Amino acid sequence: MPAVMRLGIPRERRNGESRVAAVPDVVKTYVEWGWDVVVEADAGRAAGFPNREFEAAGATVTDDAHDADLVLRVGPPTVEEIAKIPEGAALAGFLDPFVARDLLEAITARELTAIAVEAIPRTTLAQSMDALSSQANIAGYAAVLMAASVTPKLLPMMVTAAGTIPPSRALILGVGVAGLQAIATAKRLGAVVHAYDIRTETREQVESLGAKFVEAVTTEADSGGYAKEVAADAQAQQHAALAPFVAKSDLIVTTAQIPGRPAPLLVTEEMVHSMHPGSVIIDMAAATGGNVALSQPDDMVDIDGVHIYGPTNLASMYAADASRMFARNLLALLQRARDDETGEFDIDLEDEILGEATVSANGDVRHVRAQALFESEPA
Repeated sequence: MPAVMRLGIPRERRNGESRVAAVPDVVKTYVEWGWDVVVEADAGRAAGFPNREFEAAGATVTDDAHDADLVLRVGPPTVEEIAKIPEGAALAGFLDPFVARDLLEAITARELTAIAVEAIPRTTLAQSMDALSSQANIAGYAAVLMAASVTPKLLPMMVTAAGTIPPSRALILGVGVAGLQAIATAKRLGAVVHAYDIRTETREQVESLGAKFVEAVTTEADSGGYAKEVAADAQAQQHAALAPFVAKSDLIVTTAQIPGRPAPLLVTEEMVHSMHPGSVIIDMAAATGGNVALSQPDDMVDIDGVHIYGPTNLASMYAADASRMFARNLLALLQRARDDETGEFDIDLEDEILGEATVSANGDVRHVRAQALFESEPA
């Protein structure tokens, strides 16, 4: 990489994507590093960051920001956008490297070095770079507010001259970062909250937030801290234990996912039919198959008055703060790859964080899961 880095921040083009990969405060830091920063016109407008703020931070606003040594993005680029990036350059952001074969092929064809933030290890050392967690935190908050905005019931208990209104009952399924934030938000809004995760160690986290843990099948997490797939008999036991809680819930938020696998089915069609009209389900795993039968990505399904939503980009609802958090994650990641003396950007593939997150180095696919996708037969 050259001593004077040219950093590009293009405008996101995915429908519904309002975030931007760098905010003015972070751009100012890149400029202080001696980097030449170009920002595509209106890249931050939807998130509340106008062009003039980027210019005040020292960036150049341009018609296209792909012609750079390093391109930062929020969501995956299109194949057409990848073609605009100079051969041998670098690309960082959410890249879907384990499912988007066409993008991986385009990346290798241009011999790009691709850093996928979803491949950053979930370790204490990498916390400041963990974009999955920062965005999941916002998504868990947004999911509960979405449910609260469409349910016909109040969430808190209210004692009035017209009588007492009981609190809504919320059920959170999946207690990762998003699930924990969903529990906290539902509690703050006054709901009675129950929660469940198959990982044994989550019980303490659920109870520490004031929610009640649903007694169902549990098992130890895998080495990466993620849930494991369960056998059919264990899933049947799981469904039997969850069914009465689902039937009584006014709002449900599901967040359970298994990396590289379809999302586990936690709420069956029979369970959906057991719920009373007006109940709301937010299935945050809809993009990977869904935790809820009948849910559809980015759509609302009405089943006898039970509304099932399948949002796939909840963090973008709060684009200003989501962008700030994501931009800081990338800043911490790039700081690790930057030589403080020369200002050069150089990825150490032996580094325990950068090495894991770099799915392609100069066009060579190196991450095990990305290699499996790349070498598989096209669908």
